[in-house]
Amino acid sequence: MNTTCVIVDDEKLARDLLREYLEGYPEISIVAECSKGSEAVEQINKHKPDILFLDVQMPGMNGFDVLDEIDHDPYVIFTTAYDQYAIKAFEKNAVDYLLKPLDEERFRSAVSRALKRKTTEKGTVEELIRNLRPENRNFESHIFVQKSEKLFNLPVEDIVYLEASGDYTIITTRNDQFVSSSGIGKLEEIMDPDTFIRVHRSTIININSLKEIERHFNGGMVVKMQNGKSFPVSRTYARHIRKKVV
Repeated sequence: MNTTCVIVDDEKLARDLLREYLEGYPEISIVAECSKGSEAVEQINKHKPDILFLDVQMPGMNGFDVLDEIDHDPYVIFTTAYDQYAIKAFEKNAVDYLLKPLDEERFRSAVSRALKRKTTEKGTVEELIRNLRPENRNFESHIFVQKSEKLFNLPVEDIVYLEASGDYTIITTRNDQFVSSSGIGKLEEIMDPDTFIRVHRSTIININSLKEIERHFNGGMVVKMQNGKSFPVSRTYARHIRKKVV
């Protein structure tokens, strides 16, 4: 199956190098190249690429601004000359963070990770399965999570939110945190969707721990939890919130 990508970088030489490296991947098609953030938002929403090569520092909108504005969740590979944004990049569930000047071996490793995630993550298939589930399906009330050398019997209702971190999931409860080796999509399958709502590809919240929803002037939303934590709502998943608005 063909994989599409968009390249976003204000430097022509950087875009040319990415295009050159991608010549070794006949299965990947470049559907757009952009030099500005505003142009990138338009092209990403139009083409909905599988992979996004994204520079951080650009005039006007930076790379993180672009991610906040798009209504599509591609697999993001950041390409930048600055290493200080790495933590924030992985908080955005980035596949990889490549420092300029780009090394071809590191580039290939990043692309391989993106292609692997595309293959293994079920995405819309999972959503279709959820929609086809019989209404009387029983969801898990307890799960076992590991911490140190112990397995804790965790009531699912105690979970406040779940955050994807690469191939792992960080589970936050009212009083503790756990790291699960299961991906966030797998955990989503066993939880009641009336209680646990996905607000972003990398975030699931317990609606019983939700304090309020803040709407921004640009149409975006942010959910604020009772413990003070806030999460942006991806436009892809905003419908889950809107369905509960009366």
